[in-house]
Amino acid sequence: MPNSSILPHSSPQANNSAEPAGSVELDLHFEDNGYANELFGSRNANLERLSRLSGLRLSSRGSSLSIRGDEGKAELVRNLMAQLYGLLRSGVRLHPRDMEHAYSLLERKPGSDLKDLFRDTVFSSLTRKSVVAKTLGQREYVESLRSCDMTFAVGPAGTGKTYLAVAVALSMLLSKQVKRIILSRPAVEAGERLGFLPGDLAEKVNPYLRPLYDALYDMIDQERIAQMLESGIIEIAPLAFMRGRTLNDAFIILDEAQNTTVEQMKMFVTRLGFGSRAAITGDLTQIDLPAVASGPRSGLVHALEVLKDVHGISIIRFQKEDVIRHPLVGRIVEAYDNSEKYS
Repeated sequence: MPNSSILPHSSPQANNSAEPAGSVELDLHFEDNGYANELFGSRNANLERLSRLSGLRLSSRGSSLSIRGDEGKAELVRNLMAQLYGLLRSGVRLHPRDMEHAYSLLERKPGSDLKDLFRDTVFSSLTRKSVVAKTLGQREYVESLRSCDMTFAVGPAGTGKTYLAVAVALSMLLSKQVKRIILSRPAVEAGERLGFLPGDLAEKVNPYLRPLYDALYDMIDQERIAQMLESGIIEIAPLAFMRGRTLNDAFIILDEAQNTTVEQMKMFVTRLGFGSRAAITGDLTQIDLPAVASGPRSGLVHALEVLKDVHGISIIRFQKEDVIRHPLVGRIVEAYDNSEKYS
């Protein structure tokens, strides 16, 4: 919890006779009007978002907030707003969806300290934005990447599986915990054969590796990335290029691992050398491999079963609560999901 000297004061009110049983009214009084307005959001946008999540009635007057409704939810929101107010006063800036992620975290783990979530910077650059874990699942993932030799991350798109792995890899590279970064993807032919695509081999596979470049360029300026690529400090290559290599003192990321075969996955996980870390990411709902008559058709599916009890390997399974994306995208996905239910 934030320091008591900056906590808002809260006072429970007597139940209104019109309120359902178990309802309470809490009034919170914040000391700093500027931080209170930032907490409430422009035109109380954050309060409206929080009201939809909790089912509570929230209203503000100046730097005061009134919370009405279910006692358990009201206490959760009181705790949430108190902690977020303390974070604002300590210099943490809140983004539009941080309120939702913080609410989800406290709902799942009421005793959580939001400082641990919002002040643990995964990667920071003077020329680019800082990268932080936004959800409990992302925080567990980051901790696993930092402490385990090999981490599998499985879950839907938008959960930050690849992005956070790249951020941790860059952080470890710049702090000299590893000497190089190797990023890889299987080049699955989605309707086109590589042999019929224009250009040399590098030009043929480059489109498959583009998302890895995008993650790098989002964190470090292109000139510096180009220098690292040219010197071999950062290497981006198709999975087939990993065969026969032993990778020491490296942070190795295999993206889109659901599209590896069982043989390819076994080849990759046995490349790990001394002083190295590996992150293997994938979405089991997006397997593009052709169906096979027997056995698992995805190396990732097979590896999750075979390696689940191996010491030194961590498996992180992201949930829908860990998806970080534009609110409109979430509504679009929900519309498609509803359409498929009735088609």
